[in-house]
Amino acid sequence: MPSPAFEFASPGRVIFGAGSLAKVEGVLDSLKASRPLLVTGKSDRFVDRLPKGGAMIRFVVPTEPTVDTIREGRALAIRERCDAVVALGGGSAIDAGKAIAGLAGNEGDVLDYLEIVGRALPLPRPGLPCIAIPTTAGTGAEVTKNSVLTSPEDQVKASLRSPYLLPAFAIVDPDLLWLMPKPVLAATAMDALSHLVESFVSTKANPLTIALAREGIDRSRDGLVRVTRHGLDSDACADLALASLLGGFCLANSGLGAVHGFAAPLGGRWKAPHGVVCAALLPKVMAANVLALRTRAPESPCLERFTDLDGLFDGNAADWVSAMVATLGIPSLGALGIGRSDIPALVTKAKAASSMRGNPIELTEEELSGIADAAIGV
Repeated sequence: MPSPAFEFASPGRVIFGAGSLAKVEGVLDSLKASRPLLVTGKSDRFVDRLPKGGAMIRFVVPTEPTVDTIREGRALAIRERCDAVVALGGGSAIDAGKAIAGLAGNEGDVLDYLEIVGRALPLPRPGLPCIAIPTTAGTGAEVTKNSVLTSPEDQVKASLRSPYLLPAFAIVDPDLLWLMPKPVLAATAMDALSHLVESFVSTKANPLTIALAREGIDRSRDGLVRVTRHGLDSDACADLALASLLGGFCLANSGLGAVHGFAAPLGGRWKAPHGVVCAALLPKVMAANVLALRTRAPESPCLERFTDLDGLFDGNAADWVSAMVATLGIPSLGALGIGRSDIPALVTKAKAASSMRGNPIELTEEELSGIADAAIGV
């Protein structure tokens, strides 16, 4: 079998393991950074555990980052002459930190570089070095080259995307997951699983991402089962943290699919929580893709990977995911206030999302509407 050509983007260095948060001080020293900007979510429970965290210049991202959030953070980094960015938190804090770090070294406005609603220009030069430290296990943002930002005026989420946004260091400490509230744990873990599944069956998948996704799916499955049976423990933390990390590598290098095609407008216009949205959509999208592939593209290698996926779950993968969503108590889209009258506008926006380009097969408008209808529920 001929080997396909592909590229693989990754951060400068990944540090994984329990207790690795303590290595931040040495990392900053290696970067010769003495005035870092600390970008966090609204919670401060990890700041005291961060070496020198109390002495850093702090910028709080209270919600999912908007275009104005990045403008404000960038202005602070420049005004305070910061020489690095430490992004500590969930996906929102890390995406904001990466965007602030990247833009702090470049001219122009964030909209000059933002996709879909901006000019989508390439960042011309590197910004500040960024150290990304996730405190949830879902987004994989610590190893990706994009930052997802909300444009309230356009009611959509869009990406700032550049190789210069890859963090200089990703520090993944499973011990930081112990304090996650159960709803956050459930939503972020399912977000990670959606990254792994969509990357595994993506039209852009390559041998490296397929191998990483396979390992990540194993870890995600085992971690979720352990949480539902025994609660969160050190083994579950390690499995879920590694699944999230591997999912980040995969999505950054092989793209996603219809789950995230829907998630972009749902988060932008309807303000629906990203992980919850992905969980509600994932089994519906999986089932629709399999049916469409069997009907219109039975020779597709993506369909073979869906068969492999069933093997990883010892049965129908979509059914396993659907049962796990129910066990975790994750609500339907309808419970989030999204109604069937919203479906036409949702489908229109989803079709324009960049994530759709990696979906295993181009879904029809009728198929997309069926997915949305099923995810809304009773």
